[in-house]
Amino acid sequence: MTREAWIEAGIAALVEEGIANVKIQVMAKTLAVSRSSFYWFFADLQELHRELLEHWLRKNTSPIIERALRPAPTVTKAVCHIFECWVDPGLFSPRLDAAVRSWAQVDASVRNVVDQADDQRVDAVARMFQRYSYPEDEAFIRARVLYFTQIGHYTLGMRDDREMRLRLLRPYLLSFTGRTASDEEVEAFETLMRRVQPDG
Repeated sequence: MTREAWIEAGIAALVEEGIANVKIQVMAKTLAVSRSSFYWFFADLQELHRELLEHWLRKNTSPIIERALRPAPTVTKAVCHIFECWVDPGLFSPRLDAAVRSWAQVDASVRNVVDQADDQRVDAVARMFQRYSYPEDEAFIRARVLYFTQIGHYTLGMRDDREMRLRLLRPYLLSFTGRTASDEEVEAFETLMRRVQPDG
């Protein structure tokens, strides 16, 4: 048994059943170990909770910021970099994001962490738009529209299939940037999207 195994069990419980069911006894049963082994690795359940939030930040915030910082010849290509997070579950977990947001509804401290993460993500995307000569206020609004549109899709449980996503890629890029993507940019993203294994 390892600390990582307990964290993975906590993540699974959070995603599948919510924070109320992230319980030591339940996880111990899942892991087929004694309840007392939890305390070899954690002082208390709150320490595990902090680890779950740290995992969420690494998993779902870092890739968005990294892709927003990537160089690209056009803003439409830059937005495609961010779109990678929305189509590749290895980069961003919609279910984990939804689970943490549900947790934030009942825990003010978690809500603060979520709000800060949202601010960091939007700020990174806004800075991306500014690199392509959008005025500061317009860049901020475009970043909010791009980001919260997708988070809203996840929160509402909307599940457009792959073919619909591909069909709407060009108009989404136009809506978010006000600029027309090249055929090469669209085709490159379609190729990437067909290569990625969809989430569950």
